[in-house]
Amino acid sequence: MRIAVMGAGGVGGYFGARLAQAGNEVVFIARGKHLEALRAKGLSLKSPMGEATLKVEAVADPADAGGAEAVLFAVKLWDTESAAERIRPLVAGGAVVIPFQNGVESIERIGAVLGRERVMGGAAYIAARIGSPGEIVQTGTMARLRFGPVESSQRAASQALHAACVKAGIQAELTDDIVRVLWEKFVLLVAISGTTSVARSRIGVVRADPDLRWLLAAAMRETWQVGRKRGVALADDQVAATLKMVDGLPAEMTSSMHGDLDSGGRLEAPWLSGAVARMAREAGIDAPINHAIYAALKPFVEGKR
Repeated sequence: MRIAVMGAGGVGGYFGARLAQAGNEVVFIARGKHLEALRAKGLSLKSPMGEATLKVEAVADPADAGGAEAVLFAVKLWDTESAAERIRPLVAGGAVVIPFQNGVESIERIGAVLGRERVMGGAAYIAARIGSPGEIVQTGTMARLRFGPVESSQRAASQALHAACVKAGIQAELTDDIVRVLWEKFVLLVAISGTTSVARSRIGVVRADPDLRWLLAAAMRETWQVGRKRGVALADDQVAATLKMVDGLPAEMTSSMHGDLDSGGRLEAPWLSGAVARMAREAGIDAPINHAIYAALKPFVEGKR
């Protein structure tokens, strides 16, 4: 496949690299020093699942990407609408967009810019980051994609991408209920991002401390309640199953939001714990734990200026 990666950070950089290794034509859309390094030295992948240095195609402007069948959309949540507008030339050329972002509102947000029929749903499960310009560093061995169509016209593209992922050795699942999948991840992500950030600690500390573990479970439960209230078919034991999953994560793992907080970067809190609090209000219920987490992080949302 010809694949464009919009946002060549931890998620886009890692999965784009694996797809390129397997012989797909992958173009990375990046900026700044990261773009310069990709062009000059290629993409360096540091991973327990196999390291690599790849010569890659990298551009600053999506209009220079030369077209694509699919766009892996992996920008930070605050850049969603502006980045969607920038890839309009790729969509006009026939590309379908698969957002691998945090949160549960990407399909609607990108669809409002490009047309809902051009946007599938996707969820990525990986701990990866830019270690230095041109370098992607993965923590642990979890590297999984789940995605699927939300319109029947997207089925062929979703099957083609799934086949490309499987050939590349990526653990990928094609699902017919991507909305439920997104909310299952949301239950996990909201809790981990919120607790690791307010505690300034990695997941091993959070799950081992009784009070922080209570906070973790309570944030999950509220998110689950909001999802169920919105008609999402989340399982009755979703919170228990998610806690069990957290217990199996490497102790050194943390959330990207905790990393952003430590580095003085912007935070995705308005679309995570903040979104749970907002959607709870809209549904006529309370989410005091996530509301409190969002309030504690709100002074840092714009990062250090």
